[in-house]
Amino acid sequence: MSVALETLRNNKIHPKVFALVTACVSMTMLFAAFTSAYVVRQAAGNWLEFPLPTYFYISTGIIILSSVFLHGSYTSFKNGKEAMYKGLMVMSALLGIGFVICQVLGFYEMEAMGIELTGNPSGSFVYVIAAVHAAHVLAGIAVLTVAMMHAFLLPFKPTPARKLRFQQTIIYWHFVDILWVYLLFFFILQQT
Repeated sequence: MSVALETLRNNKIHPKVFALVTACVSMTMLFAAFTSAYVVRQAAGNWLEFPLPTYFYISTGIIILSSVFLHGSYTSFKNGKEAMYKGLMVMSALLGIGFVICQVLGFYEMEAMGIELTGNPSGSFVYVIAAVHAAHVLAGIAVLTVAMMHAFLLPFKPTPARKLRFQQTIIYWHFVDILWVYLLFFFILQQT
């Protein structure tokens, strides 16, 4: 145990970052369980094939762009470009909200196709998996809101503590981004 802790100290992985990465691994396991259950249930039969909502594709571009903006915000923060740092962070948060809105619109699109939450299991799985992911994005938006409060209410000063908080925000945001891209490709591959 002490060897592992010593390795972490030598590689300079902050304990808070390690805890966040551990939480992301746990969330990955949750979604691995969801997608495994999807595959097992699909093989059992009585499975309705339907096209994914167009809004799911739009939301994918939105969340990727949001991650790009957040990364740019962090780079601007480190380089002392306060206006760019703040502007890109706000854009990232707005795009995150846009992602959730597109997910909800995607649910309405599914409903218009006759795919209901309590209908065929294929639709139920898509609703549940996408909704749980959207809940994780909402948690990320809450974290971004706190980061924006720091950006706009505190004096601009890239201290080690603020850099660490920002790094944690980026790790989580990139995680939910990559997770959605995985889920979208998973859904696409299951349709073929």
